[in-house]
Amino acid sequence: MTLKSIIRDMKGEIGSMSRKGFEVKIGHGLKSKSHQVVQDEPEPIDAFKQSCWANMPPELLRDVLMRIEDSESKWPPRKYVVACAGVCRNWREITKEIVLTPEVSGKLTFPISLKQPGPRDSIIQCFIKRNRTAQTYSLYLGLTPALTDNGKFLLAARKARRTTCTDYIISIDADDMSKGSGTYIGKLRSNFLGTKFTVYDSQPPYAVAMVSKSRSNRLVGSKQVTPRVPTGNYPIAHISYELNVLGSRGPRRMHCVMDGIPASAIEPGGTAPTQTEFPLSNLESFPTLPFFRSKSIRTENSLSGPLLEQKDGFLVLKNKSPRWHEQLQCWCLNFRGRVTVASVKNFQLVASPENGQAGQEHEKVLLQFGKVGKDLFTMDYQYPISAFQAFAICLSSFDTKIACE
Repeated sequence: MTLKSIIRDMKGEIGSMSRKGFEVKIGHGLKSKSHQVVQDEPEPIDAFKQSCWANMPPELLRDVLMRIEDSESKWPPRKYVVACAGVCRNWREITKEIVLTPEVSGKLTFPISLKQPGPRDSIIQCFIKRNRTAQTYSLYLGLTPALTDNGKFLLAARKARRTTCTDYIISIDADDMSKGSGTYIGKLRSNFLGTKFTVYDSQPPYAVAMVSKSRSNRLVGSKQVTPRVPTGNYPIAHISYELNVLGSRGPRRMHCVMDGIPASAIEPGGTAPTQTEFPLSNLESFPTLPFFRSKSIRTENSLSGPLLEQKDGFLVLKNKSPRWHEQLQCWCLNFRGRVTVASVKNFQLVASPENGQAGQEHEKVLLQFGKVGKDLFTMDYQYPISAFQAFAICLSSFDTKIACE
């Protein structure tokens, strides 16, 4: 039997298992506090107990998994890579070693990839769908540049109006966007005027993160969370829109302070903190997906890269200055064909000169967002911003701004 036939047979068996066990909705199909799989929910690992792949030699397994990872470079075939990581502990560890972070590979594979910085030398193209009736927003990975496909679902957000502010609850499950759910990964909160926003992460992005006061720090999903990695609200970014008292027709002016990213990250050789695991308290909410469970996870292993110190400055982002087009009589930015509808919501963010002496790295667009349809928007981002951070910043543009329009 050749290696090519082994890979083909393995994909067929994994594909069959994916339809039965792996493609389940995260957080669903569980009993209340026992966190056990319901009887009619087949356990994915059982399908491999009698399989010929269960006792494959590690050297051969690594070669096979590397070939699968290389061949399935784009979604939806990339689901086979995720399925391989859910077979057993040995498969999971080897797959995690093979699959590189988005910074290096430019690929979004596992859910934790949404918390990791994007690629350095390219952009990740996504789009956002807005549901006005339900007040929800869904982020998808674009599979074709023409936006003619449904895309790969990444994140969802639900708008919740309160007396003095507005919250956008962000989840990795479009069907469960409650803050008490294990699929909750963060939120965006605005002030009353919609001019100032704070992005909160459910886990600390770096070692010295300060958790904000909230009841979610104590209870998540009606159970006490682990004190090692408390699930709460960790501020990672602050967004402000300048007041526009004169009612100018110019675009909104934004100012973003990325609390979780050092200013040196945009310089050659600079690095940004990279989360490598979900906290233990969140992992307990994914019993149907074996890949999310690991007894070896500890707080000190949840991050990679240098830790931020108080003396380090944070990355500051600002709008790229638009140019006035005399013929069109409007402000224009070059979105390279990714934006087709004029809107006050459209923006491009670059590093502010506040981060140091202006250079070529300050001209690179790190995040751009724009309208292409009534309820369809594009979102492109790259290093050192993650998909979660980019999505949260874009959500702030949807909010009504009384004093900025």
